[in-house]
Amino acid sequence: MLVSNLQNDAAIDAEVLIRSRRRLWAGANHHLIARDEVSLKDVAEEPYVMLTVDEANITAMRYWEVTPYRPQILFSTSSVEAVRRMVATGMGVTILSDMVYRPWSLEGQRIEVKSLVDGVPTMDVGVAWRQGTNLPPSAAALRDHLHLSLAGSVPNYLS
Repeated sequence: MLVSNLQNDAAIDAEVLIRSRRRLWAGANHHLIARDEVSLKDVAEEPYVMLTVDEANITAMRYWEVTPYRPQILFSTSSVEAVRRMVATGMGVTILSDMVYRPWSLEGQRIEVKSLVDGVPTMDVGVAWRQGTNLPPSAAALRDHLHLSLAGSVPNYLS
């Protein structure tokens, strides 16, 4: 589950399995990609494509709200493919996790990523269970297997 979205963390124990950076996504020829540094202020000056699936919009607004800037939301959608297409064609930019990044749209147009100088939180995927309970042996074995499997296969997502 997305453990970075947990709100009642006093009642839940969780372990992070994957920590995925969130970065700016823009079309290959977008002017922000060529810059040495990009901030949320810079992104706020661009049309923004907001992903809404899995509370992505709520999570995004949490890091925007600690700044004086707001994204200029051009379009909101629950479709990652629609976001990719709009970004790749230059209609707007977005900030999303490396976990869902792919450097092209379904039409074959390039999407580039750029790290932001601002402290945008990672998207953390992990396991969670009710606090104060012991994991049954089968659940503990699954957790251990996931730690070993993910650490060996997706190092770009780990911090």
